[in-house]
Amino acid sequence: MIAHQITEAFEEAVSDYTGAPHVVATTSCTMAIFLSLQWLKASGQLPGIITCPKRTYVSVPMQIVHVGSLIDFQDFTWEGFYRLGPTPVIDSARLFTSDMYVPESLMCTSHHWGKTLGIQQGGCILTSDGEAAYWLKRARFDGRTPGVPPKHDRFMLGWHAYMSPEVAAEGIMRLALLPKYNDPLPNDDYPDLSKAKVFQPYRVGANHLSVVE
Repeated sequence: MIAHQITEAFEEAVSDYTGAPHVVATTSCTMAIFLSLQWLKASGQLPGIITCPKRTYVSVPMQIVHVGSLIDFQDFTWEGFYRLGPTPVIDSARLFTSDMYVPESLMCTSHHWGKTLGIQQGGCILTSDGEAAYWLKRARFDGRTPGVPPKHDRFMLGWHAYMSPEVAAEGIMRLALLPKYNDPLPNDDYPDLSKAKVFQPYRVGANHLSVVE
C-alpha cells in the first residue's frame, strides 16, 4: 500500500463513523480550522469579522487573525462544539462521536492523546463539499497532489499539515475499537481570551488598518 493510501483509509473510516461525506486528515484541529478558513478565503467566502467564544482554546482566535479577519469575541456557553459565525467552520475539538456531522459545515475535530480517539496527534475536517475537500487535501500536503511524484505535479500554494501514515494507521486501529457514542469532553478551565493583550489589535472596534486590507 502506498503511504498516502493509509491516510486515505483513515479518512474513509472517519467518514463512515461520523457520517461526513468527505474527510481531510491534518496534523491538528488547529490546522484543520486554519485550513478551513483558508479555503473560505481562497473561494471568496471569508467574512471580515468572525465570532468566537471568549472562553475556548487560545489557538482558535489566532487562526482568525492569521487569515486576516477580525475577532468578535462573544460570551456564550458551549458543549462539545461551536460555530465560528457566520462561517460554516465548526470547532469540535471536544466532541468526537458517531453520526456527528453537521450538514454543509466544515467541522474540525481533534484526535491527540488527550481527546476521545487518543492517538499521537491529528485532526480532521469533515465536509459535504467535494470541491473544498479536494482543495483542502492538496493544501495540507504542501500544495501537492497525493500520489503524484513532484516532478509530474502542478503545485498550488499549501502548508505542511498532513497526517503521517503511521499516525493514521494508529487511528484506524483505535477507531475500530471506539464506542459508537461518546459524550462531549468537559470544557477546560479556559481563560477569558477577550482580555488577552495579544488579541486587542485584532478585535472588533480596534484600529485594525494594519490587520486587514
